[in-house]
Amino acid sequence: MKVFASRLLLLAAVVIFNLPNLPAKAAGSGLIETAAKQAILLDHATGTVLFSKNPEQLMPPSSMSKLMTLYMLFDRLASGGLKMEDTFPVSKKAWKMGGSKMFVRVNTDVSIADLIRGIIIQSGNDACIVVAEGLGGDEASFAMMMNETARGLGMLDSHFVNASGWPHPEHVTTAKDLSILARNLIDKFPQYYSIFAERSFTFSKIRQGNRNPLLYKNIGADGLKTGHTEAAGYGLVASAERNGRRLDLVVNGLSSVNHRSKESQRLLTWGFREFGNYALFKAGEEVADASVWLGDAGMVPLVLEEPLDIIIPRKARRAMKVSVNYQGPLPAPIAKGQAVATLRIEAPNMTTIERPLIAGVEIARKGFFGRLGAALEHLLFGGIAK
Repeated sequence: MKVFASRLLLLAAVVIFNLPNLPAKAAGSGLIETAAKQAILLDHATGTVLFSKNPEQLMPPSSMSKLMTLYMLFDRLASGGLKMEDTFPVSKKAWKMGGSKMFVRVNTDVSIADLIRGIIIQSGNDACIVVAEGLGGDEASFAMMMNETARGLGMLDSHFVNASGWPHPEHVTTAKDLSILARNLIDKFPQYYSIFAERSFTFSKIRQGNRNPLLYKNIGADGLKTGHTEAAGYGLVASAERNGRRLDLVVNGLSSVNHRSKESQRLLTWGFREFGNYALFKAGEEVADASVWLGDAGMVPLVLEEPLDIIIPRKARRAMKVSVNYQGPLPAPIAKGQAVATLRIEAPNMTTIERPLIAGVEIARKGFFGRLGAALEHLLFGGIAK
């Protein structure tokens, strides 16, 4: 049998098929450009990048880095280590902090609920220091905690020196890292995320409006944070939801408040218009069959372990190619759940998607006489017997 089996030639099998649930359209999607120095637009559910410009270029994050301070605070709240009604004391350092302010008063205690709104809505640098000292003891120690948390989230190019984004040559991040942070804030802390959409907050009898311009545009925006310094220009980390679809956006390096507002709206509107989400396969759904060599069945169903939803340019749906690739026929025995093939999805202006396909059932190896018969059939009639 070893002699016969050695003559088996494994072929690269490719099954290409069309998906009937995708309506035909002309291929190709309109490209877009931006004046932002750094930008990234992605589909929130799938993480698919729809557009990017210098997404991994180091940049000053300005007040957008306050999102990491909020992440640290939300994480402590979600774990039960803090409650909204708990308070942190205001130090002289926090009280004296310049830039945008919540206007906390020295030697007073401020509730966590107020500090969160002071950071999100009023962009308070003073509130960030209160939180940093409350969680880390001092701002330098808190910055070390921020960096450790950032690494855990996969923000590998970020380095935080302070809690507020106050200009410092070593305080840097990237548009990609900020998009990772935004996605985690939305997914991990839905109980707090709605605060980002609040339009005003009053503290110390001073009412301030939310600086996020997209909240006032009626485009589905509900977060997250603006930023501006002379070195960074005007930036925004934003998220918007329409008809069950959510897009996340990061832009930085724009020239003015008005430019930031218009450019952010333009990019999000383009993303919603030009791209569509499509549910291709459910978890466990059979995608194709693969040939089996010397098994008690001649074919094995190939299935996906997890559901597959993709986002592609609407105009590229007709040109989308879906293929199943494997070295076949697959030699038995095959265990149920064994990865045996690859699903590949290609379309214009879309990063190729690949997912492993697993055996949907167990395929046992034929007995001795079954294998002998298959080998004789191969010798007599040629081809590969099943």
